[in-house]
Amino acid sequence: MTNGMDRRALLLGTLVTGMMAGGGRAWAAPFASRRIAMNVRGAATGAARDVLLIPGLASGPGIWTGVLGALPGYRFHLVHVRGFAGLAPEANASGPLLQPIADEIARYAAAAGLKRPAIVGHSMGGTLAMLLGLRNIASRVMVVDMLPAGAAMVGGTASGLGFLADQLSGYLTGTAAGRRYLAEMVAQASGAAGSDPDVIANALRDLANVDLGLQLPRLAAPLEVVYAVGSDAQQAAAITSRFRAAYAPKKNALLKAIGPSGHMVMGDQPARFNAALKDFLAG
Repeated sequence: MTNGMDRRALLLGTLVTGMMAGGGRAWAAPFASRRIAMNVRGAATGAARDVLLIPGLASGPGIWTGVLGALPGYRFHLVHVRGFAGLAPEANASGPLLQPIADEIARYAAAAGLKRPAIVGHSMGGTLAMLLGLRNIASRVMVVDMLPAGAAMVGGTASGLGFLADQLSGYLTGTAAGRRYLAEMVAQASGAAGSDPDVIANALRDLANVDLGLQLPRLAAPLEVVYAVGSDAQQAAAITSRFRAAYAPKKNALLKAIGPSGHMVMGDQPARFNAALKDFLAG
């Protein structure tokens, strides 16, 4: 591997560690799918409002534990992507991931008889939430710390970093050195234990190539974006400017900064996040 490829691997590594956070146990699946497992928690009455919760890259449904106890009266449908946080990859072991996973979540919603549920997604889950919102199956969509273009999370573009990710995906999954490098990043990332490196690499490739910015005007459901900022005022202003510009195509999108926080907003600022989610769901 050349020094140039080393630098490129480090760049994609930034995307990996920036999007990995949180974990969770593998819950039993009442829905038969080779791409996702589902678990239903919360209120069991027919009048309860349905909410789909989608975790991010390498995360399991455990990232939402603090939400479940703080927001009674809702029926939460927790998504666990196969290959993340302890589940075997099955159909996610190779090939495209984002669209097939979105298809399976939509199939679950139809099979479970969910009528326009609220959809909340963190990081990669935010991308999935937007994809589902564009299918007009959501009553409202909340995206947690994710931009419409995955590559933009590290200052890149789909046309630039996307091409790089295509190259590096082969390196990370097809060479011994690349697999060791990715395995080391997985081992160091909080909550990523039990996540499959191949699934992570494939997910990163898809995320680096997707840009939903131009499609946002077609998203009919109300959209709220919660994003993390740190304690540095200048940096927080720059992050706010970037998020506002990225989501400008969606008229009336509501953006809320929560900080000081890292990428795992619901874990770093649980009270503020739960308050924002409560207001979002009540809307």
